[in-house]
Parts: sequence; C-alpha cells; structure tokens
Amino acid sequence: MNREQKAVVIEEVASQIKEAQAIFAVDYRGLTVRQAADLRGRLIEIDANLRVVKNTLTERAADQAGAEVLKQFLEGPTAFTFVKGDPVLAAKAIAGFRRESQLPEFKGGWMDGKELTVADLEALSKLPSLDVMHGQLVGMIASPLAGLVRSLNALLSGIAIALGQIAEQGLVTGTDPEPAPEPEAEADAPEAEADAPAEDAPAEDAPAEEPAAEADAPAADEPENQTSNDEGEN
Repeated sequence: MNREQKAVVIEEVASQIKEAQAIFAVDYRGLTVRQAADLRGRLIEIDANLRVVKNTLTERAADQAGAEVLKQFLEGPTAFTFVKGDPVLAAKAIAGFRRESQLPEFKGGWMDGKELTVADLEALSKLPSLDVMHGQLVGMIASPLAGLVRSLNALLSGIAIALGQIAEQGLVTGTDPEPAPEPEAEADAPEAEADAPAEDAPAEDAPAEEPAAEADAPAADEPENQTSNDEGEN
C-alpha cells in the first residue's frame, strides 16, 4: 500500500469515526474469513460496519477525527464496528455471534463522547432495542394520560350538566331572574277603585226623593186647619 492509498484509508476511517453513533472494538483473532464475512453481513443489516485496518492507520485516523480515546484499544489484532444505527442492536449482534462461535471478544468502545468498557458493552447487549424501549416508554406515558383524559372528560361533563341546571334558573345568564307575577286580586285593585265613583252615583240623585216629602206637607198643616176650625166655632 503506497502513501496515497494509506491517506485514502485514513480519510475513510476518520470519516466513519465522525459519522458513527457508537464504535465497538473487538479482538478478531481466531475468526476465519467466512466467519468474519458472516458477522459483517449481520452488522450491515442493522446499519453497522465491521472494518479491519492496520493499527497504525487507525491511530492516525483517530487523531484526525479527534477520537484519541480509541487509540487505547489498538493493541493486538483489532477490528472496529462503526455503528450508524441502533448501538444496542449492534452489541446484540456481536454478542449473539460470540455465543455461537466463541468469537470475537469485546475490547471496549465509545458512544456519545464517552468511553465504554467491556462490562458496558456486555450490559448494552442485554438491553431491549431502542424501538422496544420507545414503545415501552410510550406505553408508560400513555397509560396515565389516558386515565387523566377520562377523568377530565368526566369532570367537564359534570360541570356542563351543573351549569345547564343553573342556567335554567337564570343564574348564569348575566340578568336577574324574572320577578314573580303579583296576585290577581292586587292586579284588579285599580279597577275596583276606578269603579268606586259609580257606587256614589245614587247620592247625587238624592233630590229625587224630595217630592215625596212635599206630598206629606199638607199633613204637617193639619194642626193649622184644626185651629182655624176651633176659632170658627168660638
């Protein structure tokens, strides 16, 4: 490999380091070509790539990408898994392959700017995938929210019913309730007063009875006639 070819490899590895969500270092000693191809194929399916590069070139690529933490894993045969997809799925793929063939062994890694130990990678391989964790999280959040929504709906429904009952009584319309109608007897009182003068009308006709008094007047004069007669007799 000439200098230009080495520069191209360094540039490619540096680019993969920058674009990766996580990077796992494994010891590939003992892997056959067929096993390495099988593992690489499993990783490609989950948006990850297994790459074997000379340690000296990888070290220069790490320097170029600002990922010096990776240089500590460059002892002995080392392959890097550059993960663009779900790091959990990549860790599971490597752990599952190792259970089948006893290879490869984790050496460490890097994710979100933090170093990962072998124990970290083992723990990561036992976690649910991000899709599963997202589904569980959504379920945990949605369950209380569903109960809250039901409670709020019931509360609002109760308030609506109560307001409807109050509205029927005219207490929430912004106007005073209509006054109760007065008793009919009181309503008719003015008419009775208006008719009062009619009852007094006969008092104005009282002089009509005077002729009867005049008819009796001669009877009042009878004593005078009697006196006249008495005087005549004398």
